[in-house]
Amino acid sequence: QVQLVESGGGLVQAGGSLRLSCAASGRTFSSGGMAWFRQAPGKERDFVAAVSWSDGSTYYADSMKGRFTISRDKAKKTVYLQMNSLKPEDTAVYYCAAGFRMLATRQGLYDYWGQGTQVTVSS
Repeated sequence: QVQLVESGGGLVQAGGSLRLSCAASGRTFSSGGMAWFRQAPGKERDFVAAVSWSDGSTYYADSMKGRFTISRDKAKKTVYLQMNSLKPEDTAVYYCAAGFRMLATRQGLYDYWGQGTQVTVSS
């Protein structure tokens, strides 16, 4: 089993920045990857970004490119999501996920999920 715990969410004004963290514990794996998804009220959960655990390669949803940066620290078993130039439409619960596929964008390809962290961007 892998346990994922997100942190770093909060309230920020439009144009501001936040950095989310996702700490993994329990069983660890040298391959596969981790990702961030988000779910706004009344909407489906959407893919945000993914990172390969082995080489740190990344993949982003088109709408996140240039504003969001995903990274991982293997020693700390932690994945980060740096979010800049935040907009009110970025308001959502952000979820961390881990799985054995690299750079997957579909929720069903991830085996482990965190509890989510709320990000609220005020206008």
